[in-house]
Amino acid sequence: MSRQLTRPTRFALEDFARLSGLHPDLLRRFVALGLLEATTDRNGELWFSPPQLGRVARIQRLRAGFALNYAAMGLVLDLLDRIAVLEAERRRFARTGARTWT
Repeated sequence: MSRQLTRPTRFALEDFARLSGLHPDLLRRFVALGLLEATTDRNGELWFSPPQLGRVARIQRLRAGFALNYAAMGLVLDLLDRIAVLEAERRRFARTGARTWT
């Protein structure tokens, strides 16, 4: 028996589906809709980076909590990402003591 000593840098579609608890076809649909980012290899197989697991969890929470359709999901995810960037900027300004525009 061998064990991997490092964290994987990417997951194959089947492994990602197992880890996320979603069907591979649904993950393919998420990629097609632009909700998830994946790379393809020479054989056309999808590969996902580890941070995409967090993105899938966010998609599942939004879907369960707000019953958003997948088209609206992309907009909400983009807005949440923008809010995170703005909050990080605000924290950076607060740490450095720089004045903001307000």
